[in-house]
Amino acid sequence: MGTDSKVVCGEFITVPLSEVDFPGQPYSVSVLKAGYCLPQSDGTFKANGTITLITGPRTILVDTGGPWDRDFLLTTLKKRRLEPADIDVVVGTHGHSDHIGNLSLFPTAVMIVGHDISEGDSYRPNKLAEGHAHCIDEHVSVVPSPGHTGQDVSVQVTGTSAGTVLVAGDLFECCSDEDSWRDVSMDTAVQEVSRQEALRTADVIIPGHGLPFRVLRS
Repeated sequence: MGTDSKVVCGEFITVPLSEVDFPGQPYSVSVLKAGYCLPQSDGTFKANGTITLITGPRTILVDTGGPWDRDFLLTTLKKRRLEPADIDVVVGTHGHSDHIGNLSLFPTAVMIVGHDISEGDSYRPNKLAEGHAHCIDEHVSVVPSPGHTGQDVSVQVTGTSAGTVLVAGDLFECCSDEDSWRDVSMDTAVQEVSRQEALRTADVIIPGHGLPFRVLRS
């Protein structure tokens, strides 16, 4: 169920959602933990990245939270009858510690971190750095979405109950990030292009530091 708070993003309107599970065929998407970014009075901030699970023909984990999330992640997966060895693919949307702090829990998974794709110590050629999507299968793609860092990626899942879901990492901080994302962007012009493309193509976006939101188009 959505809330009543709407945010205008250029020609688009975004509406925050309370849902964290988006069932579908053949893939479902679930937010295991919503991220946050909280400014502190001493000028520091507390932050943690959103952790998302995609289940279907392949079991895919997008961002693993910070190292402090280790026990939470293992416990949450176990509640879903999953062990680390059951995860086929782990995607790190970018290399910040609150997003890839638990990669070592999944040594048998294919790792996609930024523009690198590896299995064990074997690195696979790909065209992410050239701006091309990497297809995990016909329903799930890893999409370049630079700006926050030079090698950010998002994960696009089609066919859910909500339509196309984009697990966007820090391309979007949260639904109402307005201009706050610019403060932590390596290249605001490039990120703006990536954001507009995401808003054009996704029905629901899962941001790096908040709950999912729906994209409304006229």
